[in-house]
Amino acid sequence: MDAQLFELSFTHRSYAYENSLASNERLEFLGDAVLQIVVTEHIVRSYPELAEGHLAKLRASVVSSVPLADLARSLGIGTHLRLGKGEIATKGYDKTSILADTMEAVIGAIHLSQGPEASARFIHHNFDPLIAASAESGDYADYKTVLQELTAANGWGLPRYAVTGTGPDHQRTFTAVVHVQERPMGEGTAPSKKRAEQIAARLAVAELTGA
Repeated sequence: MDAQLFELSFTHRSYAYENSLASNERLEFLGDAVLQIVVTEHIVRSYPELAEGHLAKLRASVVSSVPLADLARSLGIGTHLRLGKGEIATKGYDKTSILADTMEAVIGAIHLSQGPEASARFIHHNFDPLIAASAESGDYADYKTVLQELTAANGWGLPRYAVTGTGPDHQRTFTAVVHVQERPMGEGTAPSKKRAEQIAARLAVAELTGA
C-alpha cells in the first residue's frame, strides 16, 4: 500500500490544520462511496427475500458510525491517528465519529493505491461477518412484518407463533416456532421472546422464498 496515502488516511483535520497539511477527508469521501457499493451489492445478492427498506436497514446496521468505529477499535486504528492537540486532550483517538471517518479513509486509501479488487477484499473480510451477524440477530429488520406481508400476498393467512421458555428467570431462554398454514416453517432460540420470534420469522421467509 502507498505509504503516503496510508499516512494521509490517518490524518485528522485537527492535525492537518495545525501543521498546514492535507487531511483525510477526501479519502473518507471516497471510502464511504466504495464501502456503500460493495456492501450494497453483497446484501442484494445474499438476501434476495428482503425488500428495499429492509436492505437499507441491514446496510445501515454495519456502515453507520457506531459499527464502523467498533471495527476501527478492533483493528487498533486509534493508535495510529494523527490528531491535533485539542483532540488529543479530549481523547479523540477513541471518539466514534473520528474512528468511523478514519475507517472510511483507510478504505479510500486502499482503493486508490491497490485498486477496487483490493478494497473489495478488505471490505468483504471485515464486513461480511458483521452483515451475517446482523442478519442472524434480526434486530435490524422486522422479519415478522416481512413474513406477514408474504403470507398475506399468497393467501396463506396469518403466521402463528408458539413460544416456550426454559431456565431460571435471570437466565431465561426462549424458543419460538412459527407456523404457516399450521406447518412449522422456522424456529428461533434467543434470550428474549421478541428476538426468538424474529429469528423464526427470518428462517420462515428464507424457506418460503427459497433464499
